[in-house]
Amino acid sequence: MAENRPFTPAVLEAVLERLTYANEETGYTVAKVDPGRGGDLVTVVGSLLGAQPGESLRLEGRWGSHPQYGRQFQVENYTTVLPATVQGIRRYLGSGLVKGIGPRLAEHIVGHFGADALDVIEQTPERLIEVPKLGPKRTRLIAEAWEEQKAIKEVMVFLQGIEVSTSLAVRIYKKYGDSSIDVVRSTPYRLATDVWGIGFKTADTIAQAVGIPHDSPQRVMAGIQFTLSESTSDGHCYLPEDRLIADAVKILGVDTGLVIECLAQLVAEEGVVAEKVPGDDGVPVTAVYLVPFQRAEVALANQMLALLGAPEDRMGAFADVDWAAALGWLRERTGTDLAEAQEQAVRLALTRKAGVLTGGPGCGKSFTVASIITLAAAKKARIVLAAPTGRAAKRLTELTGHPAATVHRLLELKPGGDASYDRDRPLDCDLLVVDEASMLDLLLANKLLKAVPPGAHVLLVGDVDQLPSVGAGQVLRDLIDGTARDGASSAIPSVRLTQVFRQAQQSGVVVNAHRVNSGAPLLLDGMDDFFLFPCDDTDATAELTVDVVARRIPRRFGLDPRRDIQVLAPMHRGPAGAGNLNTLLQTALTPAREGLPERRFGGRVFRVGDKVTQIRNNYDKGANGVFNGTLGAVTGIDPTEQRLSVRTDEDEDIAYDFAELDELAHAYAMTVHRSQGSEYPAVVVPVTTSAWMMLQRNLLYTAITRAKRLVVLVGSRRAVAQAVRNASAGRRHTALAHRLAAH
Repeated sequence: MAENRPFTPAVLEAVLERLTYANEETGYTVAKVDPGRGGDLVTVVGSLLGAQPGESLRLEGRWGSHPQYGRQFQVENYTTVLPATVQGIRRYLGSGLVKGIGPRLAEHIVGHFGADALDVIEQTPERLIEVPKLGPKRTRLIAEAWEEQKAIKEVMVFLQGIEVSTSLAVRIYKKYGDSSIDVVRSTPYRLATDVWGIGFKTADTIAQAVGIPHDSPQRVMAGIQFTLSESTSDGHCYLPEDRLIADAVKILGVDTGLVIECLAQLVAEEGVVAEKVPGDDGVPVTAVYLVPFQRAEVALANQMLALLGAPEDRMGAFADVDWAAALGWLRERTGTDLAEAQEQAVRLALTRKAGVLTGGPGCGKSFTVASIITLAAAKKARIVLAAPTGRAAKRLTELTGHPAATVHRLLELKPGGDASYDRDRPLDCDLLVVDEASMLDLLLANKLLKAVPPGAHVLLVGDVDQLPSVGAGQVLRDLIDGTARDGASSAIPSVRLTQVFRQAQQSGVVVNAHRVNSGAPLLLDGMDDFFLFPCDDTDATAELTVDVVARRIPRRFGLDPRRDIQVLAPMHRGPAGAGNLNTLLQTALTPAREGLPERRFGGRVFRVGDKVTQIRNNYDKGANGVFNGTLGAVTGIDPTEQRLSVRTDEDEDIAYDFAELDELAHAYAMTVHRSQGSEYPAVVVPVTTSAWMMLQRNLLYTAITRAKRLVVLVGSRRAVAQAVRNASAGRRHTALAHRLAAH
């Protein structure tokens, strides 16, 4: 009988040449390594968390064979070993692994110190100044980069067993420094709130690995806060207590009683806020909020009401104005009469201290805003214009001739998210006009209204039929809802423009936007700016979408496929989702080119010329932060400095360390939600039955209204009809309308 012998892993020592594929969530990697025997490169597969091209590795595992890819080495464990030969050291240092050292400088360092180069950097880095062209500043930076790399490696080795990605390990180290391992061992749930990119589930995996019990109160309270945080990502400001408990039990897998006990403890410790508010049917429910959202909702309601009731009036000149004369003067200036509702909006903005103007495309919102600003300027009012996105701010500037800024820049947000302008240091303005206000989420709207001085007028302008904000709340809708859920009237005056003007009636984009909004089928015959390319197969729809963007629209309309055309998908996943379309469109529009640098990060490859978008608020970048949804183009990739440069649509140059590239996503295609507040010459929308749950009227309406000149729908007629029919937008849990009406 054969003896059962323990498995002895094979050992392979090699230099990591390139990463072919890396999954940033699991750490699974496919790579090519050079064993240094003068033959072909060897394929290795497995978890190579933290390994970088140029490093010498000692790999443990087993040899195997893949039916398609042939012989490969399956890695079960690895360690980094420093190269011993001059050639290996030169290659190691020149790989871009140590920030500040590229191939040319590596030549100089190894040329000077030979095989002792790594020992010098490690033990006596001040000697680097002996190398020609290396000054004290560069020497210090190289020494710091080496130390940081060593420290990060220790953290990575610790985290390797629990499959935390390289980028998150770097973030943990940057947040906690030398305390990283202590924090991870003792209070791992802190990571979910302190480190962007680590949610509760990752923190929970880490906690399990370091021995925190499944029913620990620390875990359950963190799980309750995570459940609330997840709900804010779905737009809710609070969750009813019963739903919160049920959702938390499902996520945590513990008894209901334990969740109820831990929720009571969280309320007592002011980790969350619980209060009675009217529910969907007007019956009071116990609403549980994360603290910042409850405070923001109360503060925003109070600020709006305080503005309306302020005794002083910075626009007092309009209190007793002769409106017939003022409107006559305006008519002479513009050559156009205001419609009745437009006139109401002008009077509202100039005589009331807070108000809302809403309406769909072609209804004259822009002309009304321009008229308001013209009259205010004639009375020497100090006018401030803002919008949530760079593109919307540029459009407002072009429309009015007055400079407009993004809300973030206007408030001069600082690292951490605090604003330079607030109640104690208000903006210097008599009239504040905010366009695309449907995009304002609760937290940003609260920051903005805090900065408005008493007596100033605020006009929020937007299309309430579009999708609500990406962030929590439905501020514009709650301000103009008319009544709160308990039946009390809202206090905020508003005007809705509904008349589509004759010129706009010639536009297929405008006509079909209003038809979708009213639930009527699309008009396609005879339209030269609105098309449907029918296709029932989802994979074929993706291919046709790429063809429309890369070839058909540029050929017929002369539009630039990267600058002028935006693909807006109902969802991120699936063959015709934004994720896959980005891969296909990048291949078509910005393919790999020999000799040009590119940087792989997880499943993405970044190249110069790529259209990209920021996917988190980062208050530490740029002049006043870079925010979720900011668009830009990659302008440079520097392997030596390990940095990628992006020029944003606000004409600001932003640098990203390679470890920060999980903040960027490709933006050739994006979800309709992410496109809010932006406008593009042409919009292409893949509409497939695989996105059935997402096909809603306000989603298709929002996609169509992002286009200035041209809309092309690609996909299933049945799916388009479903989107037009489905009016259920899903109510968000907010109590702003109630707070406004309760006064």
